[in-house]
Amino acid sequence: MKGALLVAGTTSDAGKSVLTAAICRWLARQGVRVAPFKAQNMALNSAVTRDGAEIGRAQAMQAQACGIEAEAAMNPVLLKPGSDTRAQVVVLGHPIGDVGALDYGDLKPRLERVVRDSLADLRTRYDVVVCEGAGSPAEINLRDRDLANMGLARMADLPVVVVGDIDRGGLLAAMFGTLAVLSPEDQRLVAGFVVNKFRGDARLLAPGLDMLRELTGRPTLGVLPWRSDLWLDAEDSLDLASRPRTVLPPVGGETLRVAVVRLPRMSNVTDFDPLAAEPGVDVRLVTAPGELADADLVILPGTRATVDDLGWLRATGIAAAITERAHAERPVLGICGGFQMLGRVIVDEVESRRGRVEGLGLLPADAEFGADKVLGLQAGTALGAPIEGYLIHHGRVRVDGGTPFLDGCEVGAVRGATWHGMFDADGFRRAFLADLAGRTGRRFVGAHDVSFADVRRRRFDVLADLVQQHLDTAALTALIEHGAPPGLPVLTSVLAP
Repeated sequence: MKGALLVAGTTSDAGKSVLTAAICRWLARQGVRVAPFKAQNMALNSAVTRDGAEIGRAQAMQAQACGIEAEAAMNPVLLKPGSDTRAQVVVLGHPIGDVGALDYGDLKPRLERVVRDSLADLRTRYDVVVCEGAGSPAEINLRDRDLANMGLARMADLPVVVVGDIDRGGLLAAMFGTLAVLSPEDQRLVAGFVVNKFRGDARLLAPGLDMLRELTGRPTLGVLPWRSDLWLDAEDSLDLASRPRTVLPPVGGETLRVAVVRLPRMSNVTDFDPLAAEPGVDVRLVTAPGELADADLVILPGTRATVDDLGWLRATGIAAAITERAHAERPVLGICGGFQMLGRVIVDEVESRRGRVEGLGLLPADAEFGADKVLGLQAGTALGAPIEGYLIHHGRVRVDGGTPFLDGCEVGAVRGATWHGMFDADGFRRAFLADLAGRTGRRFVGAHDVSFADVRRRRFDVLADLVQQHLDTAALTALIEHGAPPGLPVLTSVLAP
């Protein structure tokens, strides 16, 4: 099998990332050499490749589903929002600067070349490339600068499948409307639809899908059922609201409760997914000081806007609650930006350009932001167990006291480090939870057979099974190998000449 496909969506969080990963895994299980691709990604959750490039977390996850190493070419353009109007632009894994929403179009000629070359490179090295769109192709106000949806499809002559989340309601109108607002040239590449998150009797939906085919001339390639356990690596803030709250039954008598502060520009929430995979560990995202009261551990996560989010922390009263916890010897962990907040001083002339800002003063550490971003993989030992992680930060932290903890420190019940991904290491995670249970007096017994890598693999295989069982795989294969069929009807379009 040789070819490519673009998975677009009616909205953000329609299921593009999951469907792309599912198709990748389905193909990989057949022995097809397959790679993921997302031309342009806007996300605060990112990952670092083995050679030190930063890409969207979803593409790193999709590469795992393919059974290959992630690389910068899989996500050549990454936008990391620092505010509602500005974002850092990361090209082939390294930042080139911050731009405003209206200025971004000026970069299009340069970025278009990077996108075209990256996709062409992947297609020479892999049998199939499964591309993921961004947002929705129906955002026609942005069509002239689009690199990830129909702009990419037209550039590389890709067949397009549009996926929609039926759980939100109005899906048939969204699918019809997505097609109808496109130009005739774009419409000719849209070859079919996929329904995501369906619950109930599919016979009730069938007449609607038949009418959709009559109206558009395009088939629905399948209906994926609702599964609450399919969440993978969150890409944006919409994903966070859909993350399951199911807590696995504890092995011992009690549950450990972990409160992760949901900062406005929180990044790398996937740091805490391994904790949620442990029996008897309840991981919650919190936004108010009262939600910290019963937590055994409070985590300050990474952020794309450390100083601004520190201000939010103070304004909400969460900063005061964390300080009170620390003085009461109740565990607190800061990761990356969260670690910087726990220190004494932050000097930032890069992100916020606010200069010297007082931290919470709970750890003997000072942070200073540099123009160059630190990116890289890390390995070491902590709590008597091997551990691996990765670095993504502008803020360099200098520690001058406390007990060493990874590249940071701990004082009393407060710990901080810049390492992301620390809980992926099974041995360290178990040691950390055992230590937490000892500090809090909880009768928590950790499981000894949880492999987070295996948890991921099982999730990927469930996705591949859904493709095999619920999609028209013959039609999918034909699209990948031969592209969009000729003669697809064109609807009357608002963009028609």
